[in-house]
Amino acid sequence: MSIPASGVSSSRFPALHYRDFRFLWIGQIFSLTGSFMQQTALLWHIYQLTDSPYALGALGVVRFLPVVLFSPLAGVIADTHDRRRVFLLAQIGLTLISVMLAWITYAGHIDATGIYLLSAMSAAIGCFSNPAKNAWMPNLVAREHLTNALSLNVTSTQIASVVGPSLAGLLLATGDIHLVYWINVVSFFCMIVAVLFVRPAPPGEGALRRVSYAAAVEGIRFIWKSPLIRPAMLLDFSATFFASANTLLPLFATDILHVDARGYGFLSSASAVGAVLTGATLSVLPTMKRQGHVLFYAVGFYGLATVLFGVSAKFWLTFAALFLIGAADTVSMVLRQTILQLSTPNELRGRMTSVNMLFVMGGPRLGEAEAGLVAGLVSAPFSVISGGIGCILAVAALAWRSPTLREYGR
Repeated sequence: MSIPASGVSSSRFPALHYRDFRFLWIGQIFSLTGSFMQQTALLWHIYQLTDSPYALGALGVVRFLPVVLFSPLAGVIADTHDRRRVFLLAQIGLTLISVMLAWITYAGHIDATGIYLLSAMSAAIGCFSNPAKNAWMPNLVAREHLTNALSLNVTSTQIASVVGPSLAGLLLATGDIHLVYWINVVSFFCMIVAVLFVRPAPPGEGALRRVSYAAAVEGIRFIWKSPLIRPAMLLDFSATFFASANTLLPLFATDILHVDARGYGFLSSASAVGAVLTGATLSVLPTMKRQGHVLFYAVGFYGLATVLFGVSAKFWLTFAALFLIGAADTVSMVLRQTILQLSTPNELRGRMTSVNMLFVMGGPRLGEAEAGLVAGLVSAPFSVISGGIGCILAVAALAWRSPTLREYGR
């Protein structure tokens, strides 16, 4: 583990005093900015090519199927191999895919099928990147500073999700979609350089030495028996499945709010603005009490804000609703990640993260498909409103059935 600089105990951001965490955190800001730019451009690109809400929903399915196939194996690999090396190789693979996407778009050979194929390849490699990084990161700071590290981690994600979509919107307005994809390539290089500066860490005590089916089953069994981890994952899945509102943003922007690509970019960053401000606030506040109660209230508020987004037909009201969605999601994310990491032994973190990835990615990806289907069959506002209501009902049911998580206050 990195040795922090002096004064860490009195710092508002103690996690940043750890050299290796600091390098990873800075590299992540650049990399995620490019990734959010590309994600924003892909949705706009698909809708421009197809003019179909079903096509937007299909993108979510395409990005989820590789997660189902590869995430169990990825978790075991993260627990049996050098997590730094696994993460680095995954970043190199994602860079190569981004180069392919940028080049064929620049050459004018891209179509919806090509976007689906490259998105599936990117999701497959991401299965190995995320468990390695998330299981590695708690080893870069002291246990008492983990919540601060997770808050900063979420804040870096949300800073990127503000800057990325806004920049993407400006570039999309010029018609040069390939520029967005090339910037994402550069952002991956920044992440790779940052990882090269982080020192390798020896495997922890009790770490696995080989990949096996039994190891994957052991991780699943641990999660299933936990009265904290299982309901926390189900809570995240339920919320994102029912309330995946951002998927339909291209449709709302063009057909309901009647704004151009620039307006779409600003709307895409609205939830991230709320998330950044909330994450920054959480990172300087003392550890909150009754975290279980706050977690359920945050996800319930997430559902209410989604309903507001669905009923809005005005640009600034939609922006405000998305802002509130981002704020509530950040509170939920920080608390949920803290609970998961502190409740999991180090030697199981890779497998826990890979299973969690099924819920974290499965909820929004399947929710995107559901939202696109309902929007096509009925209407986009109905899809979003019904999803928000479904989220609230799911939160109430899980709060009733999960007293251990509800009363959590570690």
